[in-house]
Amino acid sequence: MVLTALLALMTSGLATAAQSPSAASEHQRIVDFWTHERVAKAVPRHFVLDPGRGFVPDAKPDKPGGGKPGGGGDGDTTLVTGASWTSGGTVLKTTGKVLFQMGGSYYVCSASVVEDGNSTNDYSLILTAAHCAYDETNNKFATNWMFIPDYDSKPAALTTNGSFCADTLYGCWTAHTLTAHDGYASAGGFNDEAVAHDFAFVKVLAGGRNGTQLDATVGTQAIAFGEVGSSNLVYAFGYPAAQKYKGNDLVYCAGPVGTDPNAGGTTYRIACGMTGGSSGGPWFSSFTTEGGTGVLTSVNSYGYRGDSSMYGPKFNTTTQAVYDAARASSVNGVVES
Repeated sequence: MVLTALLALMTSGLATAAQSPSAASEHQRIVDFWTHERVAKAVPRHFVLDPGRGFVPDAKPDKPGGGKPGGGGDGDTTLVTGASWTSGGTVLKTTGKVLFQMGGSYYVCSASVVEDGNSTNDYSLILTAAHCAYDETNNKFATNWMFIPDYDSKPAALTTNGSFCADTLYGCWTAHTLTAHDGYASAGGFNDEAVAHDFAFVKVLAGGRNGTQLDATVGTQAIAFGEVGSSNLVYAFGYPAAQKYKGNDLVYCAGPVGTDPNAGGTTYRIACGMTGGSSGGPWFSSFTTEGGTGVLTSVNSYGYRGDSSMYGPKFNTTTQAVYDAARASSVNGVVES
């Protein structure tokens, strides 16, 4: 039975709403924290399975696969293993770069804006990988977590002057709360248990250039909590930042979905050469290339050394419990099942 109550795993760097400064002040503090210099120091938080060593951090993955550029219409099974997305649409606006801090290190990942069913429009919800929101080794949430939508359209020149967020197209939105699942938080490291629960939801309040709501600014993507059928066509997106990729370009993969037998079939697999930095980027089923919309079904999670594939967790009722808890949360927390 899934419990929707949040377990308060508060860390020294993350206070409850009652202890925090005003939301606006905290948002501005995080925006100011991310100077051009700090952004330039951010490295991908990416994991690969290395035989004999298990899952290990890998900021410099193997050379990505090639793949064909473009991407046809609905039902097109053309294999794309890492090409620049040039068709615009909602996916360009709703997929963004994530910056965050764990300990003394700065990291970069990817994420997507998800429908939240919030009629009052007082917050927006972002989907990413749990390892882009929670430090599974030290049992702490990330700090200074920030999302930059549509980074592709106006990447910031990482100079030492001026405001990084002001140099992007829409500006930045900062985390109000982060929510993950206990299956990830208590896994004891990035292992088989963790990869099956490698998803997290982040609530953000007003932000951007003019204090606007994120979903009102860039739109949202639908989400589903059921398994994708074997061999169905799936599209994956992200901002890879290692090897030939520079973290400034929205990249995608497209192809039939399978599963990872080494993880007991609890995760998906697609042929994809995206590298570190793409973690947390969205996977879509029922994706329309014309409008750039689809149904969120997984996120970029991990890879295997020497294998040009991407793997992601299967969304299910456990994912839905984290989603529901994130919408109701006022503090960072972990959902137990």
